[in-house]
Amino acid sequence: MNILVTGGAGYIGSHTCLALLEAGHEVIIVDNLSNSKVDTIDKIKELTGKEVTFYEINVADEAAVTDVFSKHTIDGVIHFAGLKAVGESVEKPLAYYYNNLVSTMVVAKVCQEFGVMKFVFSSSATVYGENQVPFIETMELLPTTNPYGETKAISERILTDITKSNPKFSVALLRYFNPVGAHESGLLGESPNGIPNNLMPYVTQVAKGKLNKLRVFGDDYQTIDGTGVRDYIHVLDLAEGHVAALDHLTEGTHIYNLGTGQGTSVLELVSAFEQANDIQIPYEIVDRRPGDIANCYADVSKAKQELNWSAKRDVIAMCRDSWRFENNH
Repeated sequence: MNILVTGGAGYIGSHTCLALLEAGHEVIIVDNLSNSKVDTIDKIKELTGKEVTFYEINVADEAAVTDVFSKHTIDGVIHFAGLKAVGESVEKPLAYYYNNLVSTMVVAKVCQEFGVMKFVFSSSATVYGENQVPFIETMELLPTTNPYGETKAISERILTDITKSNPKFSVALLRYFNPVGAHESGLLGESPNGIPNNLMPYVTQVAKGKLNKLRVFGDDYQTIDGTGVRDYIHVLDLAEGHVAALDHLTEGTHIYNLGTGQGTSVLELVSAFEQANDIQIPYEIVDRRPGDIANCYADVSKAKQELNWSAKRDVIAMCRDSWRFENNH
């Protein structure tokens, strides 16, 4: 299939483009490069030996998106493009609501106009909010802990309502847990602009000496060691989950958690990184971050049963691959 990937130059998007190409699909990437780099496109080509079509556009721009659709026969869309930092969303709610909701509505609207009926949406475990762990797809959503989570929950409702009005429209809502790691080549990985919002790139930058020490946001949560517990998933496993969702997509709305089903605390991840790479990570405990919750890990049985997909790579592999990328970068 010809798959349009919005945000395809980003961290998860680029690894998914790689997985799509390796599975025999063709890829068209649109990205405004606000939190990604254009040389990622060349790295995807280098790793796969295949051509990739790229447009530098903002997918909130309907005319620009329409122009791309008019130039290609598109069979499906994977929509990653969006702002993604929980803490920043609390500080800049309007930017998050505008960017994330308008982009989803524009891409979905243009899909309808061009008869593109396969839509895979990059959602998030943040839609569950303060819920009982493990999080399961049938739970009531409680995303009110931060605007980022709200934009994902609202986008899910928009796409679900479209499937009700147009039964041929097929949507997979993929609720990610915490992607880490990098491609084993060391060519592709997480390379955020500015100070990282996510834990692993922060750890790797401390390991490399770019940053003095890791800031751990809170050690007074009700968890194994007081630090936040998350379900870390290797980005390559996550990318393969998108291909599985696309290949199994049928009419209607389908929701899947993509995680490992295992919770790891911040300090446990730091310890695993030190063990995997024989490097000490200095850290300090600072105040909790607004919008963060104590525990977040997945029930992944539905994806395993319906998509025949499950995460294969462990935390040590995630730490090793992340460090290899940082060293090559």
